[in-house]
Amino acid sequence: MLNDEQHAPWSHEVALRTVEAAAGQRGPLLPTLLALQARFGYVDARAVPLVAAALNLSRADVYGVLTFYPDLRSTPPGAVRVQVCRGEACQSVGGRALADHATSHLRLDFGQSAPDGSLTLDGVFCLGNCALGPAVTVNGQLHGRVQAAQLDAMVRDSTRGDRA
Repeated sequence: MLNDEQHAPWSHEVALRTVEAAAGQRGPLLPTLLALQARFGYVDARAVPLVAAALNLSRADVYGVLTFYPDLRSTPPGAVRVQVCRGEACQSVGGRALADHATSHLRLDFGQSAPDGSLTLDGVFCLGNCALGPAVTVNGQLHGRVQAAQLDAMVRDSTRGDRA
């Protein structure tokens, strides 16, 4: 299976196999969308009619779920993915200031990717590192007690290709 940093390029055939494999589950819509996202890094618009047909749903039903859940994305993520915890525990120890810094410094709102595809900034509501807040992940690697300068360095190193 591919990890968070390795996604397959879009393929109708691979998408169809992914949909068919997930379609047999109970309450299959969300697991099917998550399986597509795990495979490709996002749920391509071309998958919506495949999912609708396989699950006997309208395209509007599929699109509604796809756009409702903030963890589902309909565009490819950037090469570097930064997640900033927006949960209460992190907020209480500087997370709000870190989130504000991230959006202003990176010139992205949460849920956006840089136009050149180099970076995606996401706000998440708990990374499970509450005792070491504020917490962030950079390409899936968890960091605690992160200050603005540390975040800047991690992003800079990751976008240069170094490991954060």
